[in-house]
Amino acid sequence: MRETIPDKPDGERRDPLQRMRAYRLACELLRESWEDAEKLTHHRTMEKVSGQLYAAVGSIAANLGEGYAHSSGKDRARIFEFALGSARESISWFHSAEPVLGSDIVAKRVEKLDEIRRMLMAIIPRERDRLIRPSKR
Repeated sequence: MRETIPDKPDGERRDPLQRMRAYRLACELLRESWEDAEKLTHHRTMEKVSGQLYAAVGSIAANLGEGYAHSSGKDRARIFEFALGSARESISWFHSAEPVLGSDIVAKRVEKLDEIRRMLMAIIPRERDRLIRPSKR
């Protein structure tokens, strides 16, 4: 049975990238982290953390989308590594925001980030040796 992708326009739902769970989680986390970033901006000491956190979370989805478009497995793996780095960076930013966001919110966000991290740790080595489009000889 095919998993349905809610709340997306038809064209976006048909995009094969939407079948990638790590990407869907990253997009979900991006929507959630907007509220977190807004909350952080109201605390002077957290203003810079707010921007860094939102940029790092956004970078996960952006790099997964870019990597998915590459035909070479090596290129994909390299760009997916950027997404992995952004996931790890996001975890650090969420931990630094815990005094404002609270431990429950941070734990929920880090749980999603950890799932993305684990998936990418499995995907990246497989992609390195994969040829998505056969070369023309």
